[in-house]
Parts: sequence; C-alpha cells; structure tokens
Amino acid sequence: MSHFTNEDEALLQSMLRQLLQSVKEKITGAPSVECAEEILLHLEETDENFHNYEFVKYLRQYINNTVGSVIEEETEKCTSAQNQGEVSGYDTLVQHVTKKTRESKEYREMMHALKNVMMVVVESLINKFEEDRMRSKELDGKTKNERQSGYYTDNCSDSDSSFNQSYAFMSQEQLQLLAERLDPVQPKEVRQEALRTLCFAPPSDILNSESWPNLRKHLTMSLSDPDATFSEKILRFYAKTFSSSPFNMTREVYTSLARHLELYFLSGEYSLRISAGLDVSNTDINRLLKKVRLLNEYQKEAPSSWIRHPEKYMEEVVESTLSLLSVKHEPNHPASPDFLSPVYFLALLDIKAVWFKKWTHAYYSRAVVFRLLEKKYKSLINAAVQQCLDYFEFCKAAVNKNSRVNDFSQQHCSDNQNFSYTGPELQYVCFVHSLCLLGRLLIYKQGRNLFPVQLKNKKDGVSITGLLVLFTQLIYYSPSYPKTALAVHTASLVMEILQVFCDQTGCAAECLYTDAVIDALLHPVQSLLSGTEMCINCLETTLIDVADILARIAAVEDGLSLLLYGENEKTAKDDSPTAVHVIVQFTKKLLHDDISLLSGSEHLPVVKGAFIFVCRQMYRTCEGLQMVIPYGLHESIGEAWKKTSLLSERVPTPVTGADSTSSISLESKNILLWEETLLDALLNFSVTPKGLFLLHSTGAMNDCVNFMFSSLSKKLQTKEYEEFGNRVMVTQMATTPTGAVALQSSGFIKALVTELWALLECGKDDLRITQPKSTPVDPIDQNCQKSFLSLINLLTYPAVFELLSKKDIPNKPMYSLREVPTDIIDIIDRLIILNSDAKIHSLFSYEQSHIFGLRLLNVLCCELNTLLLLETQYKVSQVLLTAQEENVTETSEGRGDFIIDGLSVERNHVLVRINLIGGPQERILPLRVLNKGSDPYPWPMFSSFPLPKCYLAEIPRKAEFRQDKDLDKLLSLFKNPEKQTGWTEICRKQFCKVMKARPDIISGTILAELIEKFVSHLSESRSDCYFSTGNYEAMDADVKSESLSSVQQLGVEMTVRYGKFLNLLKDHAENGLCFVLMNCEKFLKKQQRTVVSSLCCLREHYAGYDWFASSIFLIMSGDGEKTLMFLQRFSHLLVSAFLWPPRLHKSMHLPITTVESGIHPVYFCSAHHIEMLLKAELPLVFSAFHMSGFTPSQICLQWITQCFWNYMDWSEICHYIAICIFLGPDYQIYMCISVFRHLQQDILKHTEDQDLQVFLKEEALHGFQVSNYLEYMESLEAIYRPMLLKDMRSIRVQNT
Repeated sequence: MSHFTNEDEALLQSMLRQLLQSVKEKITGAPSVECAEEILLHLEETDENFHNYEFVKYLRQYINNTVGSVIEEETEKCTSAQNQGEVSGYDTLVQHVTKKTRESKEYREMMHALKNVMMVVVESLINKFEEDRMRSKELDGKTKNERQSGYYTDNCSDSDSSFNQSYAFMSQEQLQLLAERLDPVQPKEVRQEALRTLCFAPPSDILNSESWPNLRKHLTMSLSDPDATFSEKILRFYAKTFSSSPFNMTREVYTSLARHLELYFLSGEYSLRISAGLDVSNTDINRLLKKVRLLNEYQKEAPSSWIRHPEKYMEEVVESTLSLLSVKHEPNHPASPDFLSPVYFLALLDIKAVWFKKWTHAYYSRAVVFRLLEKKYKSLINAAVQQCLDYFEFCKAAVNKNSRVNDFSQQHCSDNQNFSYTGPELQYVCFVHSLCLLGRLLIYKQGRNLFPVQLKNKKDGVSITGLLVLFTQLIYYSPSYPKTALAVHTASLVMEILQVFCDQTGCAAECLYTDAVIDALLHPVQSLLSGTEMCINCLETTLIDVADILARIAAVEDGLSLLLYGENEKTAKDDSPTAVHVIVQFTKKLLHDDISLLSGSEHLPVVKGAFIFVCRQMYRTCEGLQMVIPYGLHESIGEAWKKTSLLSERVPTPVTGADSTSSISLESKNILLWEETLLDALLNFSVTPKGLFLLHSTGAMNDCVNFMFSSLSKKLQTKEYEEFGNRVMVTQMATTPTGAVALQSSGFIKALVTELWALLECGKDDLRITQPKSTPVDPIDQNCQKSFLSLINLLTYPAVFELLSKKDIPNKPMYSLREVPTDIIDIIDRLIILNSDAKIHSLFSYEQSHIFGLRLLNVLCCELNTLLLLETQYKVSQVLLTAQEENVTETSEGRGDFIIDGLSVERNHVLVRINLIGGPQERILPLRVLNKGSDPYPWPMFSSFPLPKCYLAEIPRKAEFRQDKDLDKLLSLFKNPEKQTGWTEICRKQFCKVMKARPDIISGTILAELIEKFVSHLSESRSDCYFSTGNYEAMDADVKSESLSSVQQLGVEMTVRYGKFLNLLKDHAENGLCFVLMNCEKFLKKQQRTVVSSLCCLREHYAGYDWFASSIFLIMSGDGEKTLMFLQRFSHLLVSAFLWPPRLHKSMHLPITTVESGIHPVYFCSAHHIEMLLKAELPLVFSAFHMSGFTPSQICLQWITQCFWNYMDWSEICHYIAICIFLGPDYQIYMCISVFRHLQQDILKHTEDQDLQVFLKEEALHGFQVSNYLEYMESLEAIYRPMLLKDMRSIRVQNT
C-alpha cells in the first residue's frame, strides 16, 4: 500500500484536522513556533489520548501493513540467534530489529509515499485556513456591533476562553499602530478594534516589541475604563500573557496591574468602608475582585519560575505587591480606621495567605521579601499584628459576656445565596489572613528579626513572646462557628501554626520555649486545678489542643528542659512550680475523675489520654522521671488500668461472621481502647531503669509486655514499626529477671527464635529463587545481623539465669529437618553445642549456623556469670575442645595438624576467651581472621588444657615506691589516733592528690592498708554507717569447698588462677577464698528476708559469683581473715550496696516490693543515673545507644557486677574500687561516664557499623586509666553529687 488515492488524501486531511483541533489548546499556549513544534513532537508523552486519535490509528495500521512482514522476519532471525548465544537481551533484540527494518526497501518506499501525501494534505489545510480567514474578515464588519453588545457568559477573567483564540503573527509596524490606537484619547470603536486584534497576537511578540512600554501604559490606563467589556478584554489578555509567557516578560504586566490597583485605591473615586460591608454581586466590586484574583493567581504561580531570572525582576514584583497592600488613608483622614484596604480583597480571595507562604518558601525570594518589609513596608506587619490584637479583644469581650454565639458568629449563618459580607465578617477574613501571614513570618529568623513591632495604642510594642501568648490565648477564647463556606475555625488555624513552630527547631526555641507561652498554654489547666471560674469555649477541645502542643514541646530536648526546669533553671522559684508539676497534678486529677467541670463529658477519655501522653513524653526520660516520681503517677495509671481491665473482661468476644456493631457495642470498644491507652502509658515507663522498676511495682508488667508484643506484631504487618523505642524497652526488660520472664511468657522470645531460624536455616518462603544464593562473606550474614543483635540485647545474665537455670540440653538422638527451635535452650542445643552427628545433619547451613552460634557464645561468655553458668551446666569448654580434637588431618603416622577453617578459628578464639581472665594488657586473644601470606593463622590451636603460654601477657613486676611525700602524709593521717573534725574529707583530698600524681603507688599492700584503715574508721562512725548489722563470728578456716555451689567453685578456680598470674596469690589460696565466700554468705544470710517467688534468682542464694569479694581477696594478697573482717566492716557503709551486689540480695534493709522484684539498686539507681548523666554530658553517645536499640544501663550493670574484670587491667580495677570507697558511691556513676567519654569515638563508629553491643561486650577498655579521668569525675561530683547521694540513700526506704 505504497500508493495513496484521492480518497486517502481526503481521509488523511480530515483526520489531521481532528488531531490539530484536539491539541489546539496546547499549541496556542506555546510562546513560539519552535515551542509548538516541540509540543507536537512529544505529544505521545504528554497526551493520554494520543493512541485514540484516528490519524494515529491510521498511521499505525499503514505501517503495520507495509513493513509488518519485515519486522516479523527479522524478529525470528534474532530469536534463533539469541538461543544460540549470539545475541543476548531484550534491548539488543529491539535495537537490531529496528536497525534492519529501517534499512529495508519496504521502509524507504513507505517513507517516500508518506512524505508526498502529507505535503499535499498540509498544503490543502493551509489554503483552507487562508480562505476561512478572508471570509471571517468579510463577516467581521457585519457582526462588530453584535460582539460589542454581546454578554460574556464566562465571568472568570483567567478562564480557558481567553486562550481558545487563533494566533495571527504581527510585524513591529502593526504593533506600533496598535499601541497608538489603544491610546485613551482615541475613539472607543478604534480602541475596541485594536484590542480585539491584540488578543489574536502571540503575547511573546507583543511583550518583546519596541511598542510594549507605550502599549503597557495605555493598557494600564484603560483598565479604569467605565466600559466593563473593555477592561474585561484587557484582563483576558493579561491572563493569557501570564499563562504563556516567561517571567521576565510577565513581571511588567503584573506590575502594571498592581500599579493600576494601587492608583485606584488611592483615588477619590474609591470610597468603600469596612463598616458598610461588601456586596460582591455589585458589578464594580466584581470587576475589582477579578483584578485582585488575577493578581493573586500570578502571585502563587510566579515563585515556580522567578529563580531562573535576575533578582531585580523578582524584586519588582515583590515591591509592587507590598506597595499595593500598604495602601491606606492618611492617619488624620476621618475615615482612616474604616478604610477597606487592598489587604481585605486579597484576604477574601486567599484567606490563608498561600501567596505569602510560596513567596517565603525559598531563601532566594524570602530574603528580598523580608528586606523590603523591614526597610519600607513594616506597616504591613504592624497592621497584621493590630488585626490579631483587635480580634482577640473582641473574642475576650464576647466570652466574658458568656455569649458563645454572638453577633459576629451569627453573621456566618447568613444565607449562602446572599453574596455579601458584613463589616465583622470582613474583619474576620482579614484577621485570618493576618494570622496565617504572621504564622509564616515567624518560622524564619529574618521574619523574627522584624519584632518587636511598635503599635500606636501600645507603649511597649509587641514582642514575639507577646504575639505567641496571644496566639495561644486564641485557642481557648475564639468562638466556635457553624461550618459555612466562610468559617475557618480560629483554634484549628492557631494549632496548625503552633504545630509548625514545634517542628522547626530554631523557631520553637525563640517562639515557644518561654515561660510566658507555657503559662498561657497551661492557663485552662491551672484554672481547673485551682477551681477558679473561667470562660472558655469548648473546654474539652481546648484541653486536647493544649496537650497536643505540650506533647510536641516535650518531645524535643530543649522543650522538655523548659517543662521540667523552667526558662531559667537558676532563677526558678519554689512558689512558681514548673510546668511538669502542673501537668502531672492535673493528669492525676483527671485519672481520679476529680475535675467537676469535665465529669460526664463524652470527650473525657480523650482528654485523659492526651495529658497522659504529655506525661509519657516526660517520664520516658531519666530526668523527666525524676520530676514525676514524687507524684506517684505510675500508681494512678496502674489503678486506672486495674479498674478498666475489670470492665474489659466483661466485654464479649467478637463472634466470627456477626456484625461488628452488634457483637461489640461502641461503649465496649471505648473501654478496650482506654485499656490499651493505659497499658501503653505504663509500658513506656520501661524505657528507663527506674521506670521499669516502678512498672513492676504496679503489677502490670506481664500485661504490658503482652500488649507490646501484640502491638509489635500488628505494626510489623502494617509496616509501622517504631524500631528504636521498642528495642530499647526490650533491652531494659531483659536486664531484669521479671522482665525476662515476662518476655518469655508473652511469646516474644519464641517469635524472635523462630524468626532467626527462618533467616538462618530456611530463608523466606515467599522469595522466588531464580538463581542460587551467594555464599555469605561475613561470619554472620547481613540477613541475620538484626536477630543476632536482638539475642545479645536479650541474653543478659539475669535473663539467662531465669531462662536456663537448671535446664538440661535436649541432646535428642534425632532431629527432624522441620523441627524449629522455640526457646533459648534450643538455640544453644542446635547452634552452639553441636556434640552429635544428628545435630550437624539437621542443619541445612551447618558452617554458617554454627559460626552464628559460636559468635553468640563468645558475646555471652563476656559476662562472667553467664560463662560460669554455661560452663557448669553444659561443659562448653569440653565440647569445644572435643570438636577441635576431631578437626585434624589424618596421616599414616596418626594424629596430624589442626585443620584451619572458619569453625576452628572461631572455637580457638572462644576457648582462649573463656579460660583466661585478664584486662587489655594481661591476656592476648587470637584474631578471628586469616592473614595473607605463607602463615595465614599464626595462633596455636589446642585441644586440651593448659592454654599455650603465648596467650598470656607478661606482667611487669612493679617495685613499691613508698618514698612519696603525699603518700606518707596520707598514711600518717591513718596512724593518728585522735582524728580531728573533717578527718574524712582531709583523707579524701590527700588520696586524690596521690592518685593524680602517682597512681601506680595505689596498689598492692599500700592499697590494702589504705582501704582497710579508711573503712575501719568509717564503720566506727555512726553517721557514716548506713546499714546496721549484728555481730558475726567466722566459721572455721578449714571449711570445705564442697559446700559451695558448682558456679562458686568454678569462680574460685578462675579467681585463683588470675591471682597467681598476677603474683598476688600463693599455692592453696583456694581454701582462703572458699573461707571468705562461705562466711560472707552466712553473715549476709542473717540480714535476708524469706521470700516466696517464682523467680529463680530469689529461690536460693545470690544468683552469680561474688566478684567484688574475690577482688578484695586479691587486694589483701589472699589473706582470708583480713578480707572477711574488711567485708564485714564494709557492709555497714552505703557504698557496699553498689560496689558489692550480693550485699543486698533479698536484704531486709530493702522494702519488700524491691526484694520481690529481683531488681538490684545498682540497676534502678546507679544505672538509671548513668543514663541520665550520659544524656546531659555525652549526648552523642546517648543518641548512639538509642539508635542501636541498646542501653547504657545493660553494659554498665555487666561491668559493675563483675567489677570490671576482663575489661580493665588489675591496677585499674584496684583504682576503681579505691575511688568508690574513698570518694563515695556516686563515683561509680562518674566512673562509667568517664569510660563512655573515653570510648566516644569508638561508640559512634560501631553504631554506624551496627555492632555497638558486640563491641562493648567483647572489647576491653584499651587505654583507659582511672587517674586520667579523676579531674573529670570531680567536675561531675560538683554538679551532681547532692542529687545522686540523695537518691542512693533512699534505696532503704523507697517511697515510690
């Protein structure tokens, strides 16, 4: 079909005409012919109906008939070549077929025929266009009068009708003639004809012509023409110009329109007044609104393009606008206050000041706007502020009269068909516009610099704080209006503005974080608390709004500080309580239904929930919790939950298939929702150590964990998982026995283990396997890393003891491949202790899974109590040694060399770690990587004890330097029998002096002598004795070690081995240490309560080994009697509660609730304050912990429990014990903060690497020396000691 007939030509002509008619709007909107061509070329991309045009369908069919066979033939050839591997890929196939088709004879003939026929068709269309144009000119004279008197049914000045015109390109001479004919002095008919011709010309040609300046002047003057039709046409021309021309041209049109309006408002002809109202159906007012609307539409569109043009163009637009909006009568003019200025008209069309929002969005334009406002047009800001003040006074007066629906609000109920605005309505519209403008202005620093503003009727002017107080008061003083087209709820607007402020850090700090604003927010709350009469509209809604802003403020660090301590903490007065006190008191009253004005309100639960959420934002932090604790808020929430849970038990279970509304009533749903709100509030106490302790005291721990697990499951399904917060709560819970048991019973641990197994062994069921998975490069695959870290967070010693104590390994003879672990004991059985072929064969990925288990074991064994438990119950060392022994090459001569592979390297590292005690310079751990070269693994492997000596570092023998003046002075203080007043403080200062100058001296016998005599003195002082203990006589020295538990026996063995390595102990030291441990247990048991508990840790003696007593035994060089005497005296002191964890096990000195919780004061007191100080002193480190889902309290509890063994060298452990004894128990907290400060860069790096938990647990504290941080600790003492010691002393009588 290469030949076209006459019928084909006619058909193509009609189809092409239809296509052009369809895209007429797009072509006529083009600024030039080139742009029109571009539009047509890219029509397929921009027009969704492209393939529905008859012309396109015809062409597609023609091409298919002509070259379709060629395409099919080439495709077949390529497909066969692709199967043979010669051509690959879809894209390559398409390119190849296209190329071959275009080179074919058929394609060339087709293009030639198409070109010829389209030339004929287009020429015919052009001729027809010229004929139609000549005919329209002939008819033009006849219909001129009809068009002049015709009525434009489209009243919109920028409607589409103004663009549906054909273009007639004009020469410069014709444009010059048009400009002359549009001169206002010309007759009306001449000007109208010229304007009609002008509307047909392309706007770009007109704006680029030399005649444009004169033309613009004449058009501007003609806008005031009394003939509405004439000015309407000019507006249409302006609208078309705005939509089709670039900014550098349209700015002149805009400024001319703005100038025209400015002159009109300043002229004597304009006489509209606010008090008279505004009838928009009036023709003149309608014309004026159209002009302002066109201006406003351009204001909103211009910012999208003006950045591509010189700044002066944009400045012209901005200045002309501000100049127009600043128009007002002279102050002495009699009608000046009642003048209906241009701002009112703009507000009617853009009530929320969207134009100003767009102008200030980018810095490019914002800088110009604010500069002009500051230099020339500050009166605009003054007027906006005055408008807000006037409206506020109006609202306040209306509320004070107790008339919620007043004349103002009744105006909003007017008939919708009545297109008129009363004076008050106009004032309200302008107020809303001013409010939105000021709200936007205050977001930016340049805008805030415009304040304070000076007003005529106010002496002091209005500051930012004053304006924000006014905004806040509008929330509860503004009337409630019926929902009409005009009504915009003021409180909602103010809320939007304040919410935006809260999200902008700099803005919030300067605007919101002031006592005046907080007081204004809390005014309704204060009034309800004090019972004073108040006139507030929509009290419940107001309280919910106030709570929303307070919660947003509390969510930011600076805002929280403001609520807790006030604007200036140092000048805070006792008689003016900070916001936290007011909020918590009010929340408690709400929970107790003690607010009479709110009783019976259907919105009361929402109000309660909103204020509980504010409190939650505060008590989720350590410092916030400290302020909330005295009010017992956790008890109030707990009581409310217990009452609600009793009601929720009566709610029927939903029946499958039944209508939900009939199955559960709305009231029942509300009860369940309220119960969840309370559980969520209680759950969030667990973010901090002390908060978790308080949560346990409410008895809601198990329900909260069940709720958390249920919510977590739902959020994972809906992908709304707040990961960091939940992981922190789980980590805190896992650090306590009760929390670990609750996690187990809720099913959380089962879900975690099941998910791990799926990732490690099964892979994802829904993953379509198109190619084999790549072999993992990392020891722990990235897919499993998250589960690995979750297990590390979970398996602290308290959790391990509760979950594994006295539980045997299953060791089944056979394991099914479908048998999935569900508990921690299963993980140990299937991944760590692989002591049978059945276990090995049950794993799909044996090496990867076993390495995962060994890495997990390595981290767990860093906690020495966990190591002792695993070793005594499961003989971990022997299992690993056996595996190493079997992992050797077989030779004819017998046993060969160890096979070096991933598993043997991991086992070797674990074996060295669990069988050697020592700090960073006292033991050498083999690396877990292979080196390049001939000797990839230089570390010797072993399959039996003792360990090769290369893993033991050489301990340099230190000579004791007694010749030191400061030390001699310190020792002389102890020898003085008559101790003067302040003797303790003098000793402490002297001790610090020695520690800073010669820390190496504070060791060995000197340290033993110092702490022994100092503790002896303190124990004799009644004021220094915190615990009262009875007399105790030691048992015989030849006590048998068999009476100790297996964990203690292994601990003794490890301690003695370490002591001998340090040259501190001699042979047979085991007996002396057993004597100490047995006697300690005996005399502490006399101070213990009898507790009936389901917790394993409370059933028998202290769950773990006594690392502190062992440390003192080493300091005393193995003298058992001296050690025991020291510990007995030491047990009288407060510091013993924190340095010596077994001291308070089930102790009668603690409240019964504390004992039953199984939570040690080291956790809920020391660790809690470590987190609080860390946030204040090292915020980056604190944030790193939070992002990792790990907690400082967990690692600190581990360090303190094992007395920093394996983390610090012996000399530093001695210094840690010494500074806590000499300087006070709070130095334990400062010590941990110092360690974090020392590790700051490493912590940040490993947070980025997503292995912070592993790093902190596995790595020793390299380079840390207590003496180097003593001055830093003293600086912390100066700030925090009063608060810390007060809290530490309160453990005996916890009134929380």
